[in-house]
Amino acid sequence: MHNEFDQLKNFPDISTLRPALHSLCSRYGSVARLDILAASQAGKRQALCFLRMDSPAQEQQLMHELGVGRFGGDLVVILDLLTPAAMPGHGANLT
Repeated sequence: MHNEFDQLKNFPDISTLRPALHSLCSRYGSVARLDILAASQAGKRQALCFLRMDSPAQEQQLMHELGVGRFGGDLVVILDLLTPAAMPGHGANLT
């Protein structure tokens, strides 16, 4: 995944991730739709982000420059979210 997405890793939840992802993608044009679903597997929390831009040209640019993939008609980005144990105040010992 490209460096631009590094800033979007480890958000605590979808509501805080959404505006940051929208802002990043808006650099390539108008975001027509952004849907984010939470997923978890083996203790790992992830955000499955499906988006559409206003034009196919904007989508192609975003795919080319950020390395975003496509699933069906949507562009797809999968980002890791913080796990509850890693969140401040949850008593996790990270040493």
